[in-house]
Amino acid sequence: MKMLSYKHLLIGVAMLAATGLAVAMKPTQKAADQGSQFSLETIIPQQFGEWKMQQAVATLVSPDVQAEIDKIYNQTLTRTYTNAAGEHIMLSIAYGGDQSDSMAVHLPEGCYRGQGFDVKRSTPQVLKLGNAEVPVMRLIAEKGSRIEPITYWILVGESFAHNRTDRKLAQLRYTLTGKVPEGMLVRISNINSESEESFGLHQQFLQQMLAGMTPESRARLIGHAS
Repeated sequence: MKMLSYKHLLIGVAMLAATGLAVAMKPTQKAADQGSQFSLETIIPQQFGEWKMQQAVATLVSPDVQAEIDKIYNQTLTRTYTNAAGEHIMLSIAYGGDQSDSMAVHLPEGCYRGQGFDVKRSTPQVLKLGNAEVPVMRLIAEKGSRIEPITYWILVGESFAHNRTDRKLAQLRYTLTGKVPEGMLVRISNINSESEESFGLHQQFLQQMLAGMTPESRARLIGHAS
């Protein structure tokens, strides 16, 4: 119990330090401005391994939701891929060049609940993807008869951040350098009541997608070249 309290105390101190330093140092330089420019449409292949992108289908988004997306993210990419077996994977990637508190990437759990889904499970996992080990979150969203297993990860700078504590600590590390970190959300899902089968398919999809990318492009998604 004492160990747990001590850990929480340290986290609390780190958060307070991050807040104080953010006010004192006021980072104005975005890490995104110093990196090479890229396009999600270009770096994510349309075909890889067993998967091929389906013809794009127009998706209607309400003006208020679109305005919020445009405020937070510099780039978004939404695609659906299919394989020869007729299985479908939905891929959604969002990139934001400013990961300050007011502009932080939104967690999928909140987004799904906001659309009326019941999020049944949210579990951390570590996936072996090529030479990289990627910490992800797995969850199941349900709405009526629709059951959607989801795998996602969030990158703040070069650190994986799946909760507020992780995000604050990543911000602190950048605050000490006077920079504002960039962020990336990678999310895949499919419609299937067999969640374990879906999560296995997700891992296969991600392995093949990353293998089909250049080392520099992979680094955009998982924080380091592999």
